[in-house]
Amino acid sequence: MLFNTIDFAIFVPIVFILYWFIFNHNLRIQNLLIVIASYVFYGWWDWRFLLLMVFSISVDYLAGLVLSKQQDPRIRKVTLGISFLVNFGFLGFFKYFNFFLDNFTAVFSFLGHPIMAKSLNIILPVGISFYTFQALSYTIDVYNRKVEATKDYISFSAFVSFFPQLVAGPIERASHLLPQFYRKRVFDYPKSVDGLRQVLYGLFKKVVIADNCAYYANMIFNNSTDYSGSTLVIGALFFAFQIYGDFSGYSDIAIGVARLFGFDIMRNFAFPYFSRDIAEFWRRWHISLTTWFRDYLYIPLGGSRGNFWIKVRNIFVVFIVSGFWHGANWTFIAWGALNAIYFLPLLLLNKNRSHLEIVARGKLFPSFKDVLNISVTFFLTILAWVFFRAENVAHALNYIAKIFSHSLFQSPEIFPKRIILFISLFCTIEWFGREQQYGIANIKFVRPRIVRWFIYYGIAFTIFYLGGSEQQFIYFQF
Repeated sequence: MLFNTIDFAIFVPIVFILYWFIFNHNLRIQNLLIVIASYVFYGWWDWRFLLLMVFSISVDYLAGLVLSKQQDPRIRKVTLGISFLVNFGFLGFFKYFNFFLDNFTAVFSFLGHPIMAKSLNIILPVGISFYTFQALSYTIDVYNRKVEATKDYISFSAFVSFFPQLVAGPIERASHLLPQFYRKRVFDYPKSVDGLRQVLYGLFKKVVIADNCAYYANMIFNNSTDYSGSTLVIGALFFAFQIYGDFSGYSDIAIGVARLFGFDIMRNFAFPYFSRDIAEFWRRWHISLTTWFRDYLYIPLGGSRGNFWIKVRNIFVVFIVSGFWHGANWTFIAWGALNAIYFLPLLLLNKNRSHLEIVARGKLFPSFKDVLNISVTFFLTILAWVFFRAENVAHALNYIAKIFSHSLFQSPEIFPKRIILFISLFCTIEWFGREQQYGIANIKFVRPRIVRWFIYYGIAFTIFYLGGSEQQFIYFQF
């Protein structure tokens, strides 16, 4: 079920009414309603994959109970290993089986020993990377005794399958979200209004920014050999705003809907395109995944401790694994490696934490140095996004090579002024809202009320009448 559909617009009010007006006196039934609603939400796409998710939930629930009771380190390691085997086994089969098979046969063919191996027609369960990592974080934290195992199967099921963030995050931690299912929740009108405001902004980012940019980004990337370097720059720029508007828009809607039901889920984006270096960008982009890899991969590997080669190894491992998490294609691995190359000098020079504050905090405009740093960082990010969007590595390299050819100085064949205007408006909104949790959070301070409602209706009008053709959320494929 997509957020930007009539189905979801009907689904949420029904669940909301049942949740707050029918079952509001019984916490356990409220949690059960969330589980049922989440299963309906997920099963709307393909009910058969519900069994996969329920099995994964059950394995991790039982693993948590065993880990909490057992003191024998061998049994605890075996239990954790079973959880890893089940979760990564499903993820590996559905997402990476054909990738490894194709590359395995390609290597043997290159060595002069061709083998016959047929790829399987595998359907990737939507959101499997997200709910797998969310469930795994629970098992790992119980193993490390950072959280206590839950005996409440319904609450645990609700934690893993919570429908607002089920299929594209944010990837929550058990220490933050799971306890919220134990506490009685009271309807909070200002909190719900703020949630609706963030939902509205998320829909604006998705429908007006991402979907409009997607049309031209797809046109240019799919026919890149037909266009000049200047047009390819436009295509890369549009894809940068497409993926940001699409993914951060989903996160805004997820966070806003969760707030309607009395839950606080973690922030996933913090205005990343205003970053002044790549390290800051990765603190602000897909925060839930970045912190997941930091806590469960980077730090266990040794983090930034150790000699030069250990630091290099750890950075490349984390970024390449992060790239591979996004999909079974060498383009994602190249994207991750390129970001590691960007990040490494900052780490080695101990400048990876130079920009922890919001850019130009309390000021109307940034300094010249900030503008320069933001521009360079954004340019490097756009180049990396070319690998993320390209069909293969060769396509990405040819795309970038043509950008830096003499045709860069030609007039672009495609220059949609309306979309450029939308992006400019969007960047302006983001800039003036950068000190808040999301771009239009400051609207709540607008007085009088009629002006505030005029803005809301204006955004809604823009969504309904100026939105692009409906596009599936990009991160559903991951």
